[in-house]
Amino acid sequence: MDPERAARLANIRTPRGRYAKGVRRRKEILAVALDVFAMLGEKGALIKEIADRMGMSQAGVLRYFGSREGLLIWALAERDRLAKERIAQESYADPISPMAVTLRRSGDVAGLVRLYVSMAAASGFPDHPARDFFEVRNGDILIALREGLAELRAQGRMRPDVSPDAIARLALAAADGIQHQWLLDPTVDMGGVIDTIVALVVDPAPPPGSRVRKGDRP
Repeated sequence: MDPERAARLANIRTPRGRYAKGVRRRKEILAVALDVFAMLGEKGALIKEIADRMGMSQAGVLRYFGSREGLLIWALAERDRLAKERIAQESYADPISPMAVTLRRSGDVAGLVRLYVSMAAASGFPDHPARDFFEVRNGDILIALREGLAELRAQGRMRPDVSPDAIARLALAAADGIQHQWLLDPTVDMGGVIDTIVALVVDPAPPPGSRVRKGDRP
C-alpha cells in the first residue's frame, strides 16, 4: 500500500488534521445526529433537524465534517465506537457472538440501520466518500474475528475443517446482509442468524481453565 493511501486509512481510525479543533463541539453534534438518524435514516431534512436542535446553521454543522457525506460517515463511526465500548464491558466465549448482541440492539434504531445499509452499498463505488471508511472498518473487524477464531481452533473449540478467515468473512457478510433483510421484514431475528453461525462452527463449552474472551465490535 502506498504511503498516501496508508495515511488516509489511518486518518479514519484516528481522525486528526483540520478536525482536531472543536472536538467537543463535534461530539455534541454527533450525539444529536445519532438521535436524528435513528429516526430518519439518511433521508428527510436531516441536517436542518440537527442544526435546529443544536441552535446552529446547517452550514455551521457541516463545517465540522466537511460535507453531508462526511457527517454521515462520522455518525457511523460514532455508532461503532459506542457499540464497541458497550461490548467491551461484557464477556463472550467466542468472537462472533458480540455481533449478534449488537444486531439485536440495532432493532431499536431502525434509521441507523437504514443509514448503514445505504452507505455500505454506496461504498462499493471506488470514488464514494465512504469507501475508505468501510475498507478500514471491515478490515479491522476481519482481523479481530480471524484472530479470535484462530485462538478457538487452537483450543480445540472450533471445527478444524473450516478456516478462521472463511468464517470471519461469512459472519461479516451475514451481519451486513441480514440488516437489509430486516429492513424489508422487521420480524427477522438478526441476532439469530449470527447465533446459527456460532452453533455450526464453535464448541459452546470452553475447556476447564480456558480464558473467556472480551467481545469485539460487530
